[in-house]
Amino acid sequence: MRAIQVSKFGGPEVLEPVELPDPEPIPGLELLSVTASGVNYADTHAAENSYLSAQTLPFIPGAEVVGTLADGRRVCGFTASGGGGYAERALIAPAACFDVPDGVSDAAALSLLVQGLTAWHLLRTSARMAPGETVAVIAAAGGVGSLAVQLAKLWGAGRVIAVASTPGKRDLAMSLGADAAVDSGSDDLAGVLREANAGKGVDIVLEMTGGPTTDACLAALGAFGRLVVYGMASRTAAMPVPPTSLMIGSKSLIGFWLVDCMKVDPVGMVAQPLRELVGMAASGALKPLAGTAYPLAEARRAHEDLRARATTGKVILTVG
Repeated sequence: MRAIQVSKFGGPEVLEPVELPDPEPIPGLELLSVTASGVNYADTHAAENSYLSAQTLPFIPGAEVVGTLADGRRVCGFTASGGGGYAERALIAPAACFDVPDGVSDAAALSLLVQGLTAWHLLRTSARMAPGETVAVIAAAGGVGSLAVQLAKLWGAGRVIAVASTPGKRDLAMSLGADAAVDSGSDDLAGVLREANAGKGVDIVLEMTGGPTTDACLAALGAFGRLVVYGMASRTAAMPVPPTSLMIGSKSLIGFWLVDCMKVDPVGMVAQPLRELVGMAASGALKPLAGTAYPLAEARRAHEDLRARATTGKVILTVG
């Protein structure tokens, strides 16, 4: 089978097209003929071994796939080992996949896995958003951000502020339901976030950039505000946060990693929210944003564009 393999750690240049044997059958798992694989920021970290879980060489990146089973069913789900998705064949666990409804594209189906579940849990589990609260979404035109904007509005947020790097991305976020959009490159991001909220601190910020952006988001919080951090795309750490600095304003700094949901409660924290997301997408209430589709052999370019923030929506590799 055709696949993308990482044999040494590094940047996008270590993604190598190779020919490998099909995965060996394992009891309890099913072999999927992959038509598309999802690309996530976590994959770019895995390639350089800078992710939260260490990698072992060599490996095939990619944790989410869509395709057909031997019985002809079209399904979408997580790979059995948390990797192996950048390939023509992948092993999946039946309990970790769902049947793709008619009319739902490969990109839309894939967007509901890592990114859809992350957006769901950022708002519901971590931030515990209440109706009427203000939610600021960093990288609002991205895979997670574009879904978080929509879910926040659907669940009654009083005001959603989109943060994005270009006018086109900000316009896109506004078209998804954001009430205001600000430039992520602002010299005073905390100030422009408060300005977009009528001069008040915001209740919730969803953040995945790291560095000065995280610092600014923490400064933008109002009383009892919550900053939820779920990534570090810039590869730059934020300033240390003394616990006592959170006491003034009763602020919360919260971390989120989807893998913990899979470990703690695969049914209640993965299968059930995923079922809700699939239903919302099938009904049209939630509109997953399809991004660029790259051929499998161009996985390196997909990673380059993702790291350069040149993408919007769900980035996929087309395989079948």
